[in-house]
Amino acid sequence: MSAITSRDNPRLRRWRDLVRDAGARRTEKSALIEGAHLVAACLESGTPIKSLLLSKSGAARPELALLAKRSGRTEVLLPDALFRLIADTETPSGIAAEIALTGAKTDLKTAASCVFLEGIQDAGNVGAILRSAAAFGVRHAVLGRGCADAWSPKVLRAGMGAHFSVALVQCADLAQAIAAFGGRIACTVPHGGIAIARADLSGRVGWIFGAEGQGVSEALTARATLKVSIPMPGGAESLNVAAAAAICFYECARRGI
Repeated sequence: MSAITSRDNPRLRRWRDLVRDAGARRTEKSALIEGAHLVAACLESGTPIKSLLLSKSGAARPELALLAKRSGRTEVLLPDALFRLIADTETPSGIAAEIALTGAKTDLKTAASCVFLEGIQDAGNVGAILRSAAAFGVRHAVLGRGCADAWSPKVLRAGMGAHFSVALVQCADLAQAIAAFGGRIACTVPHGGIAIARADLSGRVGWIFGAEGQGVSEALTARATLKVSIPMPGGAESLNVAAAAAICFYECARRGI
């Protein structure tokens, strides 16, 4: 076990940048994940860990010490005050890990299903959609321009480990990614679409979800061969995008598609 005791340590500064700055994550091709749940999900997926970090109080907890050993990396011990500098939560659990962002090695042409996100800026919504995708068997996700960074701390927390079971692609040209997928493309519309319970969701389906408020752009809506609506007998004008996505994924899973 190695130790860092100075807030000026370059490794500590680098980890702090990975937490705070999407540009640093892109440049370094690395991200910092925090918390026992995310570290465990990372290990279970076989994703390599570059560095394993423990706070002094975290190292005293047997379950965290055991999790650290499972990583196969020499733990870096930080005083609690320094660990809080790299933590994005008010009450840090005491364990974090640096992982490499190598990019998803996937061919969208062979993906059974996929979700395409356009301009969804709210980190909680992006993470929640990824979590629902993982829960209902959608194993590929493409995040277009304007989306919250997939590896930001808030998206990671909301995703609850989905990052390690869904192949993630961050892509500037969603239209190109949709064309590469080649399957049926579906999107939700508030009114006038086929009720989701009656929609033909057979075959390879890619779902497009758009920015909060604006929805999917006209250009991408035009690429959708299937437009579905979610009946809302309660009279609400619309659903949160993450809730709508969860309903669509569930309906596909319910039918065994």
